[in-house]
Amino acid sequence: MPDYQPPFTITSKILKQVAVISEKVGRLSVQAETEQALRLRRINRIRTIQGSLAIEGNTLSQQQITAILEGKRVIAPPREIQEVQNATLAYNYLSHWQAHNEQDLLAAHRTLMTSLIEDAGHYRQGGVGVMSGDQVLHMAPPAGRVSVLMMQLLEWLKNTDEHPLVASSIFHYEFEFIHPFADGNGRMGRLWQTLILSQWNPLFASIPVESLVHQHQADYYAALQVSTDQTDSAPMIEFMLQMVASAIDSLATPQVTPQLTPQVKQLLTIIKGEMTRAELQNLLDLSDRKSFRERYIVPALQAGLIEMTIPDKPSSRLQKYRLTNNGQLMT
Repeated sequence: MPDYQPPFTITSKILKQVAVISEKVGRLSVQAETEQALRLRRINRIRTIQGSLAIEGNTLSQQQITAILEGKRVIAPPREIQEVQNATLAYNYLSHWQAHNEQDLLAAHRTLMTSLIEDAGHYRQGGVGVMSGDQVLHMAPPAGRVSVLMMQLLEWLKNTDEHPLVASSIFHYEFEFIHPFADGNGRMGRLWQTLILSQWNPLFASIPVESLVHQHQADYYAALQVSTDQTDSAPMIEFMLQMVASAIDSLATPQVTPQLTPQVKQLLTIIKGEMTRAELQNLLDLSDRKSFRERYIVPALQAGLIEMTIPDKPSSRLQKYRLTNNGQLMT
């Protein structure tokens, strides 16, 4: 066992969550590797990237991120586009990194933060604090201690006997407490927890835990703060395990496949990116606008398979249509 031991308590709630999640993962693992499952993993990766970056203020939607990954031009702040490109590379590299390896950790930060900060891939050289308005919530350890603290934490991770579900959550909290980098600590902590979990079970590389964390962002920060106040990462462990369980449930819940008419099926096959009504109608070689709307557009909208780009102005001359996540699964 390593000399360094992070302060944490294994509560009965944590033990129960570990057992429940392990059972859920076992059921999820036996699902067939179908083409639909492969597409779902791609969509979940996009959800993961969008969720983790959104916590840090990135405003890009899943549709915009999809467009960036497809090499399409997206009108958005250059920094936000760079964040998406960096995060995509980082999550693609997951299988090449070892969670306890310091050089891999630094390489991951360099990948996540290249062209965003000057010292990407290097520990911070100055003091940092976590602020809420004018209030200091947490003052991180001095920069001179960062290298030693990270070495101790990574050594603990390498040797601990704790279940990966627990160890990954402890690491996540301790990483945020140390705040080893000048910027990017939040997304790095979430990335590294995903890495730790994916080395336990590869399924976690495509389970969108970060998306669930984004939906419960206030609770995420509260769990970090309570853990710091109590000098015990149990609140953070319990919160992250709850997010993991919910993320698995979102994948394991059987989806009701809508009964598609031949017209809707045909529509789904021709939509590429964002397209106007006229473009779609021309591709289908249809002349009757009313019939096209009633037999193609409306049923697809009602089934949640396509969506408007300007939903608050359905009659806008600039209106376009694109596939939803469910629509992408059906193609």
